[in-house]
Amino acid sequence: MKPQDSSPTRIAAAPVVSNPTLRESKPAEIAIAFPDNATASVVFGHYDQNIARIERSLGVSAYANGNQVVIKGPREASEQARRVFEMLYERVKLGQPASEGDVEGVIAESAYQGLLFPGDDASKESFGIVKTRKRGVVRARSAAQDHYLAALRKHELVFAEGPAGTGKTWLAVGHAVSLLEQGLVERLVLSRPAVEAGERLGFLPGDMRDKVDPYLRPIYDALYDFMDGRMVERGIQTGMIEIAPLAFMRGRTLSKAAILLDEAQNATAMQMKMFLTRLGEGSRMMVNGDPTQTDLAPGQKSGLGDAIGLLKAIPHIGHVRFTHVDVVRHDLVRQIVEAYERVGREGQPTLAK
Repeated sequence: MKPQDSSPTRIAAAPVVSNPTLRESKPAEIAIAFPDNATASVVFGHYDQNIARIERSLGVSAYANGNQVVIKGPREASEQARRVFEMLYERVKLGQPASEGDVEGVIAESAYQGLLFPGDDASKESFGIVKTRKRGVVRARSAAQDHYLAALRKHELVFAEGPAGTGKTWLAVGHAVSLLEQGLVERLVLSRPAVEAGERLGFLPGDMRDKVDPYLRPIYDALYDFMDGRMVERGIQTGMIEIAPLAFMRGRTLSKAAILLDEAQNATAMQMKMFLTRLGEGSRMMVNGDPTQTDLAPGQKSGLGDAIGLLKAIPHIGHVRFTHVDVVRHDLVRQIVEAYERVGREGQPTLAK
């Protein structure tokens, strides 16, 4: 007796037209039946919110009826929507989530696959992954994130620059945790510049850790997302995990470690030189930042852009640039970043009278 096939079934599709012009203009209708109702429900989302997101992103109309979904729209967009639904279904079967961010990631991946394999079924995996014990498989959600993960695997030193919300810090921490869990490094060193590390910190209550923790909180948040809280606290106590301001890195050599400098646009050129020369044998270093959000005092030169310019000719150093299209937070964040980038290109906005 043959085992039952658990793959989605394509029920109907508009006939293929031989004329290329007609193929683009003639609308298509594609129906897909998913074998498992519970998995299909997760794919469609709460109150079909994932279907609505796919409709908005791809310019198609789609509706669900039980375990089936019917897609209508331009042929190319409908075919991409079909790939998105099928890819989501396969991931949910493996226990992966189907949140709004995951849907956006699959849409981006399906488009990327369509460019890599035109005319193919686009079932090949293209975006890179990070595996950790707590999160399981974490997949890149954009081509830039995919390039970032590839650079992290290939190079010992990687620079990543781009706006907030593109996943630079989160993916870097996830990659560092995966290196630790695989035994490729022995410890994690996670750092940020404490821009106001002068007298203003003295007004904050508590000891030194209490004073600098607010500056390092985003790194803690990402770390707790990839590791159990007890493991994080135990790692900090034993020195396997070190989270410290950039100033604390001076005079050290960091060997067999995954080293992350986040918010690197707030490091001065001299601080950046100091940090980069901490790289020891068997270590991997990641430097992230957004050059448009520098908090340094007027007249101080940001070390991020300076280092990228100075070291771009050196082989075996990775460099990835993110833009507003790579933002994986709320849709409004992407539009906000795009608006600020547009103002930066065109000059100051005209004030309303």
